[in-house]
Amino acid sequence: MTSRRIVNTYLLLSFLQTLAASFIWGVNTLFLLDAGLSLTEAFVANAAFTAGMMIFEVPTGVVADTVGRRTSFILGAVTLLISTLAYLGLWQIQGGILLWILVSALIGLGFTFFTGATEAWLVDALDATGYKGGVDRVFGKGQSVMGAAMLIGTVSGGFLGQVNLALPYLFRSGALVAVIAAALILMRDIGFTPERNGSVAQEMRLLLRASVEHGLRNPPVRLFMFAALFADGVFIWIFYAFQPYLLELLGDPSAVYVAGIAAAVFAIAQMVGGSSVGFFANRFNSRTSVLLLNVGVAGIGLVLVGAADLLPTPAGFWVAVALLTMVAMLGAVATPMRQAYLNAVIPSRQRATVLSFSSLMGSAGGVVAQPALGRVADVWSLAVGYVVGGIIYLIQLPFIFRVKRLGLQADETAKSDSRGA
Repeated sequence: MTSRRIVNTYLLLSFLQTLAASFIWGVNTLFLLDAGLSLTEAFVANAAFTAGMMIFEVPTGVVADTVGRRTSFILGAVTLLISTLAYLGLWQIQGGILLWILVSALIGLGFTFFTGATEAWLVDALDATGYKGGVDRVFGKGQSVMGAAMLIGTVSGGFLGQVNLALPYLFRSGALVAVIAAALILMRDIGFTPERNGSVAQEMRLLLRASVEHGLRNPPVRLFMFAALFADGVFIWIFYAFQPYLLELLGDPSAVYVAGIAAAVFAIAQMVGGSSVGFFANRFNSRTSVLLLNVGVAGIGLVLVGAADLLPTPAGFWVAVALLTMVAMLGAVATPMRQAYLNAVIPSRQRATVLSFSSLMGSAGGVVAQPALGRVADVWSLAVGYVVGGIIYLIQLPFIFRVKRLGLQADETAKSDSRGA
């Protein structure tokens, strides 16, 4: 395979995977509430999803590094298909919170098969084919493609949910079948061969030890992990909380389609942000400068989203949408920068596992943040939840400052990452 074909395969798989996932993103909280859960229970179910990601992140990363990245990707799609159908079954029978927790954790398992494996597959394959471009720009294209998929999926899901809240989940199931087919046909492990020096169990133990060495004992990776504790979980809550919050600001709780349209606006912001990675790379000397800009502006923006509740209807709605769009755009610029930095300081052999380990820390933060912010929203309001979430998001700043002070070559935006670690 050529570098161009690898990039195109990565973009296609990213599009299909995001399209499948995003059919329910604009309506998931409304779906849980319609199933009889309270607002706190809905976010407990979402926290169970994050807990599933936290528990299974490293084991599934080890699967990618010992069995293969393609196998891990396909297992993720199959697991998501099964768990999505289970969600539909629980909605139909109005299942209790314990069943929702179990199935939500299973959905988390599905996503952990993707995290780390997809990035590792791309970087290793580009290294093997002699790619000379900047990998952060490829990740930026991925953000744009995922934004386009999210645009289609969330708008469609919003209008489908207006007809029947079960329809977005049925469409997700169908799209996941397409994801599985595409991966089987197009995805091949290139530039990576699993090392089998002993039994699978022995190989996993060796890989886990090496991953700790290149993860928690690797200063920039460790600092990014600590920052993720205050970022990822808050961001998940913010995304799912906007569905009822925007309807509240609009003053029409029955306008389900609005949640889909609002999610689509954020998808467009993600497309713009992903396309702007090169623009920011040419104007900032370091990736951490872009990350600091993102955290500072986005954190303050989230506090102002909560303050939008003080404005009259529907002015508060439009202010909140504008601010959340800005937050989404900055996040889409920052994510490829962070991905490129991490991939540049992690060896290929442990790449999927360490990336999954990093994602685990974000999931751990989400396990605490989501039910906590859900409780804040129940006791006070969703607006207060956004204010608290924005403050927590800002706690990342000192960790990223310390990464910047390391002064590593991986922080240079003009540097090509095609050589890998």
